[in-house]
Amino acid sequence: MDPKHRSRHITEGRDRAGARSMFKAVGFTSDDLSKPLIGVANTWIETMPCNFHLRRLAAKVKEGIRASGGTPMEFNTIAISDGETMGTEGMKASLVSREVIADSIELVCRGQMFDAVVCVVGCDKTIPASAMALARLNEPGLVLYGGTIAAGQFRGKDVTVQDVYEAIGANIAGKMSEADLTELENVACPGAGACGGQYTANTMSTVMEMIGISPMGANSVPAMDPQKDEVSYYCGALIMELLKRGTKARDILTRPALENAIAGVAASGGSTNSVLHLLAIAREAEVHLDMDDFQKISERTPLLCDLKPFGRFVAADMHRAGGIRLLANRLLRGKKLNESALTVTGKTIGEEASIAVETPDQEVIAPLDRPLKATGGLVILRGNLSPEGCVAKISGHERLSHRGPARVFESEEEAMAAVKAKRVKAGDVVVIRNEGPKGGPGMREMLAVTGAIVGEGLGDSVALLTDGRFSGATRGLMIGHVSPEAALGGPIAAMREGDIVRIEVNQRLLEVEISNAEIKQRMSHWKARPPIYPTGVFGKYAALVASASQGAVTRPH
Repeated sequence: MDPKHRSRHITEGRDRAGARSMFKAVGFTSDDLSKPLIGVANTWIETMPCNFHLRRLAAKVKEGIRASGGTPMEFNTIAISDGETMGTEGMKASLVSREVIADSIELVCRGQMFDAVVCVVGCDKTIPASAMALARLNEPGLVLYGGTIAAGQFRGKDVTVQDVYEAIGANIAGKMSEADLTELENVACPGAGACGGQYTANTMSTVMEMIGISPMGANSVPAMDPQKDEVSYYCGALIMELLKRGTKARDILTRPALENAIAGVAASGGSTNSVLHLLAIAREAEVHLDMDDFQKISERTPLLCDLKPFGRFVAADMHRAGGIRLLANRLLRGKKLNESALTVTGKTIGEEASIAVETPDQEVIAPLDRPLKATGGLVILRGNLSPEGCVAKISGHERLSHRGPARVFESEEEAMAAVKAKRVKAGDVVVIRNEGPKGGPGMREMLAVTGAIVGEGLGDSVALLTDGRFSGATRGLMIGHVSPEAALGGPIAAMREGDIVRIEVNQRLLEVEISNAEIKQRMSHWKARPPIYPTGVFGKYAALVASASQGAVTRPH
């Protein structure tokens, strides 16, 4: 591949003198412009710890690019903090931001004709959005994750933001004082980096290494570890190697690589959001993938990582134990890995996994012969409530069967008010609808509600289902992505207070105990609600977004 295969069209020849003049106005020289132009997509923002340190990492990436013969050009995009907006109207912006981030990276790279791009990412949606943009562009590119936050310390225990959300429920229930809640709030997030358990950000970080679009070993280095600067410099040098080799994003984002990513999620107990994001990445890469693929791969993949929200350890512990490379090594030795899949390093994932080093006596990643659970954490359920499928995360600690009356709420706020007022009782099935991609719009996460349910001591006796989604920190028998969503006339829209809901995880079943004829009769009176946001970015998104079963990608009609 010509290293300046795109940028020479904007920098070379007499007719480009005006463009060169403008580049020179901001400090680029003729020599700079004679080299490949490399975009550095920085998702830095000052609103959250997840992305707060990315300016430092982007500077190191640029140093690596310059030292390897390229000219870096940094640009910024947006990010929304899931953790901060949780439980508010602002959370509707989170999934919408994934599309805006992908669009903006694609748009700048196409407009500025960069020869390659490094995406520096942090909070949840910035990670899949970057991979989606690379899949669309199909140019040399890689993703560098900013790294996990360190664990907080609360009275001798490791804690994360998950503990804070569950403590809110404990406070509501009178089990924790305001002073104790404030003390926990002050220490749970001790610095820069993304949420510390195997929540969505660290799950998608795992995905990026397992799929091969991030160099193996780079992402799991914690945010404030001095080694992160070295990793960032290396990624700058590596993008120049990718460019010289002519390796494009879709050479890496293949069906075998996507299967490896799913196996990584299943084995690590990762977030249900990975289903949504991997479906979206696959569609942008024009690779066939559907929800049933997650079930098949999860069934053949053991759960190996003892990570929060269900387990004992945080992501930084996993790095110290041997990192994602050690997890990949376990899967390789168990013949659960498509070992010939290419990675951005130029090596196959099998070659990368084979050089893993395990820390002696580590307890974070279980041995193959003693998995935490014989199958992975992701479960796809179907039935008359979700004919297109829905997603649960089962760690092995939850009950696998539940039957109870539906408590139907038209929004997250309604459900949260009921939990606070102690109107949700043991045995209930909390149903939250009109929170899907179109109906929300934006498919809010429900950590505030699920955290409150667990904090009140109802986590072992109440189930929850929604056409919205969950934080990676959610635990308990919680079922999300119910598809089709209520706003599309899915059966969840037909549910009424008191309907009996049956959940059988081992049978992959979610159903309401009424006949199909009754569902049809009820839906004959159903009318779509008018859009909450008829204009603006939410209005555009609601008009263009597909079902969660298709990754909630936006497509022109």
